[in-house]
Formats: sequence, structure tokens, C-alpha cells
Amino acid sequence: MRIALFITCFNDTMFPGTGRAVVTVLERLGHSVEFPQDQTCCGQMHFNTGYRPEAVPLVTRFARTFAEYDAVVTPSASCAGMVRDSHPVLARDHGSAPLQRQVTELVPRVHEFTEFLTDILDVTDVGARFPHRVTYHPTCHSLRGLRLEDRPLRLLRAVKDIELVDLPAADSCCGFGGTFALKNAETSGAMLADKTRAVLDSGAEVLCAADNSCLMHIGGGLSRQCSTVRTMHLAEILATVEGAAP
Repeated sequence: MRIALFITCFNDTMFPGTGRAVVTVLERLGHSVEFPQDQTCCGQMHFNTGYRPEAVPLVTRFARTFAEYDAVVTPSASCAGMVRDSHPVLARDHGSAPLQRQVTELVPRVHEFTEFLTDILDVTDVGARFPHRVTYHPTCHSLRGLRLEDRPLRLLRAVKDIELVDLPAADSCCGFGGTFALKNAETSGAMLADKTRAVLDSGAEVLCAADNSCLMHIGGGLSRQCSTVRTMHLAEILATVEGAAP
């Protein structure tokens, strides 16, 4: 199977370690991963703020860049949802039959990282060891968009020596929402305060999720409270073999 990593522009710019973690896990499982150099943004920011015509060239580029791969894996539920749900809409509205065909053929091969592991590779134990108390935040796109359900938790439960604790009100939004946090700062801040309180109440050392955007938002709130709770993308925990024999 020919696998491509879609890192996303957000991760590439701010959290490149997450992409490396995805590659580490997949290579540990015996798979080679390619990184197409022509990849750019999926167009989510443009789409969500009303610049739909401006997003079409990005959809076109995405379809062309990843057309030859059997699987496109991304460590972002948000961007996976954009490609699967919104790229077909943009291609249809653009009125290009070739683009619609390309998008229709590609979309079923685009997978968020945890669903790729559980659904395509049929794996839950990826050989990780992470002896820390961890809680999981199901981001809105992973919970309500992709409906990942317990896939991330199944992977976390299989990590050796992890102590997985529940996050109070886990299904509540953290308040990020991309530009929502900028345009509605007071509302976003109130939602963030509730989420950071829940994280602290969980007693966790580490908060993880399937989207670095939400982790950045929550991590910023925790940092401003001088909290010692770390934020880590789930892929980084799965890539860790802390304390393993050399």
C-alpha cells in the first residue's frame, strides 16, 4: 500500500513533531510513508470564512498531489473533515466535471490518523509505552464531524503503563473554532476557561487530542494559569517508547 502523509499547513508550521510521530508509528508497523512536496493547505480557513472561490485552487492542488496514493493519512481530524465533507461541495459548486471526478475518487482514501490505524490497518497496540497520567479531549471535528467515537481511546488504552483518566464534560467545545476564537474572543475565552478547569480537575499530567489547533488553544489557557499540564498530540504519545529497553 502506497501511503502519503498530509501534514497540514498548521502542523507543518507550528507542530512538525506531530508529522514525524505519525511516520514513526507507521514505520514501526512496517509501512513506508511518502511526503509529497507539492502539498499545501486544504482550504479550510478559506471555506469557513466565506472565500469559497479562493479555496478551489487548493482543492485542485490537493486532488492532483495525492491522486496516485492508496491512502492519505493526516494527524488532523479538522483537515480530514474538510477534505471529506467540503472538497466535494467546492468541486460541485465550481462546476468542473474533471475536478468532481478526481475529488470523488480521492475522498474515500483520505484518513485521519487514528481511524487509519484502527479501521484500515486493524491495529490498536502500536508498541508505545508512556508511563504518565493522560486525559483525552475529543475535538469537535473528531467527535461530531468524523465521528471517531472510541477509536483514539482504544489506541490509548493499548499503550503500556499509561494511566488514562476521564476528562469531565469531555464532549464540550474548547472554544477555538479557528477564526471563531478571534472574532468571538469573549465567548471563546469563557469556553476555554471551562475546558481548562475540566483538565485540571482530571488530575492529568498530559492532555492529548487528535487536533493540534485545539491543543494549542487549551495549552495556551493552561500556560497562562501556570499549570504544569502538558499538551501532546495523540500521535506523539503513540510514537513514544519511554523507558523501553534499548
